[in-house]
Amino acid sequence: MMRPMTTRTETTPAVVLDTPNLDDWRTFLQAHALLSRRLDDELRAEHGMSLAEYDALVQLAHAPGHRLRMNQLADRVLLSRSGVTRLVDRLVADGLVTRTMCTTDARGAEAVITIAGVQRLRSATGTHLRGVARYFVGPLSSEELAALGRTLGTVVDRLRSDSTSASEPARA
Repeated sequence: MMRPMTTRTETTPAVVLDTPNLDDWRTFLQAHALLSRRLDDELRAEHGMSLAEYDALVQLAHAPGHRLRMNQLADRVLLSRSGVTRLVDRLVADGLVTRTMCTTDARGAEAVITIAGVQRLRSATGTHLRGVARYFVGPLSSEELAALGRTLGTVVDRLRSDSTSASEPARA
């Protein structure tokens, strides 16, 4: 005998998330995800390169000597150490980056952008900047953009300040 289907409402409590500004946080996350996905899709379609690969090349191109230690690159592109290793492996395989011994510490490795990497970066930059202008700058007024820049700058400053003070030893 088959039992009729019933709706289960009594077994799982509802999660109430009425924290003030939680919708703002969710909107920020959604905007970031959608924008990143759109920029990534365009770079892949036009240049066969992911947004993370593009970002790594930008970071290397702007670094002193066009080189960064692997942990520095991981911090700048917001990837784990293993994630940046796989990313650099792909860039090395494509001839866009080389891996060398660290110039200041023989235990470390550095990623260095190649001439081919600089050329590929130049080629992809137009696509990336066009997407940033269309999807991020375009929908906002100059006042909204300035306010957003100040607001996010405040968050970045606070997080950097908190991480600096957290790494300092406690004083008695």
